Amino acid sequence: MEEFEGGRRRGHGQRRRAGRALDKPVRSGPPSSGGGDRRPPPRRSGPPRDRTPMADVAPSPEPEAAKPARALLEEILARMGLDDVEIVYIARSEGEYFEVRGPRLASLIGREGKTLEALNLIYNNIINAGVRNNRRYYTIDAEGYRARRADQLKTLALATLERVVRENKPIKLEPMLPSERKIVHLALADSPFVRTESEGVEPERRLVVFPKDGG
Repeated sequence: MEEFEGGRRRGHGQRRRAGRALDKPVRSGPPSSGGGDRRPPPRRSGPPRDRTPMADVAPSPEPEAAKPARALLEEILARMGLDDVEIVYIARSEGEYFEVRGPRLASLIGREGKTLEALNLIYNNIINAGVRNNRRYYTIDAEGYRARRADQLKTLALATLERVVRENKPIKLEPMLPSERKIVHLALADSPFVRTESEGVEPERRLVVFPKDGG
């Protein structure tokens, strides 16, 4: 099975790479004759890039049910030496976020977000310990790192869907963190054209997108 190479790239570079995988080269017009205007062809039109800093994203109204979870996060961060930060509640399509804003957050994020991932797992296990019904899960973020990654993964999911439908064969994505695989699973869950499965063992576990009519 062929492997899609956009899974681990960050920022807008990933979108450009995914676009190249989907689109054939487009000529902007006939080649110019010698001595003519050699200005580069205009860029193809598309949706404007979101340049809004994540720190400027307005917080959402925080529900009362989230306040104990906020208090727990404040205590954990203080024990980590991060008591000079701001925590804001943001409701996103994929779930509830507590975004940490402030200085010295690189150690909280960790390499490729792995520290945030580990903290998130422990944090949600504490919150839901002994809870059988109405469990709540929160995503701990730092300066919008995981929110940006979620948006990249949704773009990747749609690009992979188009490619699987066009080529009618399964596509493997690169290894991802469990929370990242979940975002792609959810993005494609309601598609009538593809289905998703995870395969492999951590940390090399990856998601595979299959056409629903076989493959």
